[in-house]
Amino acid sequence: MIDLHTHSCASDGTVAPEKLPELAAAINLSAVALTDHDTVAGIDGFLTAAKHFPQLVAVPGVELSTNFSSKEIHIVGLFIDHRNEALLDFLAAQRAERCRRNEMIFLKLKSLGYPLAMDEPEFARFSDASSIGRPHFAAALCRRYGFADSQEVFHKLLGHNRPAYVRRKTPEPAAAIEVIHAAHGVAVWAHPVYRQRNESAFVRRFCRRFAPLGLDALECYYSLFGPPETQMLLQAAHDFNLSASGGSDFHGDHSSAQLGVGMGGLSVPDELLDTLIARKNDLFS
Repeated sequence: MIDLHTHSCASDGTVAPEKLPELAAAINLSAVALTDHDTVAGIDGFLTAAKHFPQLVAVPGVELSTNFSSKEIHIVGLFIDHRNEALLDFLAAQRAERCRRNEMIFLKLKSLGYPLAMDEPEFARFSDASSIGRPHFAAALCRRYGFADSQEVFHKLLGHNRPAYVRRKTPEPAAAIEVIHAAHGVAVWAHPVYRQRNESAFVRRFCRRFAPLGLDALECYYSLFGPPETQMLLQAAHDFNLSASGGSDFHGDHSSAQLGVGMGGLSVPDELLDTLIARKNDLFS
């Protein structure tokens, strides 16, 4: 079993990058990828720690936010060279946009009667606002203003179209695919039916547009998918000559999705790793 979509405290997770290989080995994963949002800051620690677990394949990755047809689309890069200059420049621009968005969230929350400051404990461990995400805002709001949990915060304030929500300005998927390939990585469309299940028509339209532009794989196995979603995506991957990937989207305490097993029923087949490695080799050999 493998998990090719996880997050650490280098972005919006709660587990240290250095801890992730130990957790993966403890549940007998054969491979795990660290795919933090718009940063590769945790990769060195993750790869160094993984050397203590030779039975585990540690995959350096990143998750990039893009926009297509007014939808937020996430593209995961797997097997990346995390020191690639083009990738680092792209990530710097993405983090600058995160800072702008977070400044606007601070202002909106203040206007709504929920002021927060950068010295809140949930933010203090970050050197700047670029690594702060909505889960961190939610945790701070729960502590300071008595919300029951992060879900209530997202429902009332931070979720899409809620009063404190701010949309990020993000590039098109083709730009993310291009920079992942520049870093010798494989580009995977993450959770393609994350918000509206059984979106078969949209999935096929997206694949028809971006498979010729270099999209390599679909995340067919995911914490929130049941058999119908997985089967639909596997069929789309086959039809558009794409590989399949899968992962839990593990965020530690910020999500109920657990490493490797998601909500309890996730099982990403080992053989997908070999297929993705073969795809990378075909691209860059």
